[in-house]
Amino acid sequence: MTAEIVISIVILLVSAVPMIILGIVQYRSKDPVGFWSGKKPPQREEITDVKAYNRKHGLMWIFFGVGLVMCYVCGLFWGGLIAGCLCMIEVVGGIFAMIADHEKLNRMYYKEEGDK
Repeated sequence: MTAEIVISIVILLVSAVPMIILGIVQYRSKDPVGFWSGKKPPQREEITDVKAYNRKHGLMWIFFGVGLVMCYVCGLFWGGLIAGCLCMIEVVGGIFAMIADHEKLNRMYYKEEGDK
């Protein structure tokens, strides 16, 4: 195992594992979870199904972290250029997809004004 592979594995672990852990914590949370840094998560009374809301947010983060790991594995087999392209697609596309999914989950699980 070359030093290049060891260093890249450390970078991968530092970047992908926290996202996977965050996803697991959100998936198992009893209280509503947040998505944006610095913004308070919704109150329990504002969400129709807290368990489903949390699980879907948690899965979003888990899939994002696993996607980064899969890009790395592809790079080991097919080379750095392909891994770099896959990683850029995963990061940029993944972030936009997560934002869109978060907004969709808010529309699905936030109570209407008359339901509160």
